[in-house]
Amino acid sequence: MSKFRSTDWFGKKDKMGFIYRSWMKNQGMPEDMFDGRPVIGICNTWSELTPCNAHLRDIAESVKRGVLEAGGFPLEFPIMSLGETLLKPTAMLFRNLASMDAEESIRGNPLDGVVLLTGCDKTTPSTLMGAASVDLPTIVVQGGPMLNGKYKGHDIGSGTNVWTFTDDLKTGKISYAEFAEAESCMSRSPGHCMTMGTASTMACMVESLGMSLSGGAAIPAVDSRRKRLAQLSGRRIVEMVKEDLKISKILTRAAFENAIKVNAAIGGSSNFVIHLTAIAGRIGVELNLEDFDNIGSKMPLLLDLMPSGKFLMEDFYYAGGLPAIIKQMSPVLDMDAITVTGKSHKENIETVGTIYNEEVIHQFEKPIIEEAGIVVLKGNLAVNGAVIKPSAATPALMQHRGRAVVFENIEDYHDRVDDPNLDIDETCVMVLKCVGPVGYPGMPEVGNMTLPKKLLAKGVTDMVRISDGRMSGTAFGTVILHVSPESAIGGNLGLVQNGDMIKLDVAAKSIHLEVSEEELATRRSKWVALPPASNRGYVNLYVKHVQQADKGADLDFLVGGSGSEVLRDSH
Repeated sequence: MSKFRSTDWFGKKDKMGFIYRSWMKNQGMPEDMFDGRPVIGICNTWSELTPCNAHLRDIAESVKRGVLEAGGFPLEFPIMSLGETLLKPTAMLFRNLASMDAEESIRGNPLDGVVLLTGCDKTTPSTLMGAASVDLPTIVVQGGPMLNGKYKGHDIGSGTNVWTFTDDLKTGKISYAEFAEAESCMSRSPGHCMTMGTASTMACMVESLGMSLSGGAAIPAVDSRRKRLAQLSGRRIVEMVKEDLKISKILTRAAFENAIKVNAAIGGSSNFVIHLTAIAGRIGVELNLEDFDNIGSKMPLLLDLMPSGKFLMEDFYYAGGLPAIIKQMSPVLDMDAITVTGKSHKENIETVGTIYNEEVIHQFEKPIIEEAGIVVLKGNLAVNGAVIKPSAATPALMQHRGRAVVFENIEDYHDRVDDPNLDIDETCVMVLKCVGPVGYPGMPEVGNMTLPKKLLAKGVTDMVRISDGRMSGTAFGTVILHVSPESAIGGNLGLVQNGDMIKLDVAAKSIHLEVSEEELATRRSKWVALPPASNRGYVNLYVKHVQQADKGADLDFLVGGSGSEVLRDSH
């Protein structure tokens, strides 16, 4: 049998080989597990503090069966799990830390290939970033979405309907008892958000990149086919090791361009931009903010799914899933791009990809929206760029000029947004500062600010909102996000004052603060930076080294990779 990387641990016939094998045997492993067969690491982001991933231990068993069937040696290991719903101040603060955990766990252990078990928003990009920096054969197994929410005879979507229920509670349209009842009705099975939130977007991202088996992105978490896919992935990773099919052979420029186009077609989360950019930085593919605009902004929306539409991920799967989208998009995709199957996208969908429900998945020639991809905005308010998701915005607000109502930080917003004396109307532009990577820190999902109670009571459902933060992929509205450079490091967003006029023109890809350069210079001379968020630990390291949103908000010293070689033994 050919020598694999793990042979440098288990194949030694000296003191070190004794140590490496003997202590593993305390788990009851027989001698032949160390005979030179491929060792497969199962990187598990399971945690009860990450509800979306709480079923991944079960999925891991299916992966193990597949690895064993293919003649491999499966070893499961945990890394930091990032739960979007519980982790404060934001899971995004720790995405890069989890990527470091994944990278060093993979590099430092006797692994020949890796299966990444992911689900919740940041667990997919963080593990993929870490694995990319090591560059071993790797495959992603997603945990899958929850079943559709069901409330009073209607489907409800995780996240998306949180915002609508919250607005209805504030305005008295529903009681607190109804509000509480909806909690159980929304989350009624294992799995991640069943809207096209960031978790579903990430699942589709890895499949469109070619990093997971075809057809898996939309399978509900509780569908038996989820375990089937996991078992097949376990078999496949063993073959990938034998073929030496590393991440770098799959994550090419063509793969990234495919993912950008597919993201537009599914109405994917704006968070896709920041995560894909960071992954590209780890694998060494040049990808900048303009690429998302140039490659994706003219792409059609084909999927009618919350928050851009009305259906949910369960419906998406039954309608044909991502293979149907890829087949419809094939005229504009690089269908020859290699995937983890060892085959191209074209080969993967040769006998699949049928649309079974054209209400859910539209044909390429009959899109829901002709141009729906993420649009990059620039101007004096966002010199390095900002993003907007047109498919989730209000068309009438895509060109708008309004008076700024400024909130200096998230506490200021919470304190004043529902003050009946707040000087605001529906024509105004809500501006939230200090929620970027450095300012919060961690760039939370607060950009889709809830509208003032007095405007909700009038029936206002959307306003232009601008921040240097992010918003949940489940959210909607005419929301400008990821403003770079951020306000906390001296970006012009930090200089906006109440009453300033702001002009948005999405067609012209412009976001402009109608204040003269002279006045901005005067304001800048009086600007005072925030004190450090922390003087110790990871947060201090993060604030000192985090890149801006247009660079993917990775830590500057993590860009690139160190490969898989480890030169020294442990004893």
